[in-house]
Amino acid sequence: MLHSWKWRVALLAAVALVLTVGTWQRASADEDLVHIVKGTVKSVDKSTKTMVVKTADGTEHTIKRTDKTTMEGGKDVGEGVAEGSKVTVKYTEKAGEKTATGVKAAGKATAKAVSQ
Repeated sequence: MLHSWKWRVALLAAVALVLTVGTWQRASADEDLVHIVKGTVKSVDKSTKTMVVKTADGTEHTIKRTDKTTMEGGKDVGEGVAEGSKVTVKYTEKAGEKTATGVKAAGKATAKAVSQ
């Protein structure tokens, strides 16, 4: 009887461990996934540190920036991105909120390709 009890405890501990590790890996994977969106800046709100990027298919993405968001060329993202700019934005998404990790303003040739 004691032998059977030890197996039950060991089995419960193993199940708890598997569930804990699985949940941790899933949460970690969600945070590390980087998305990329290319399009035209529809609006920039400096007070909320957000911008709306409209893609070629008409989808609008509201993306938040932080102090860690980088802008190609070393400019401040809030200063370097204007409405109508063609951009490529790398962002992470957590709980439905998109946060930019990097913003690249498209050159003339790239801007033409993005708008097509």
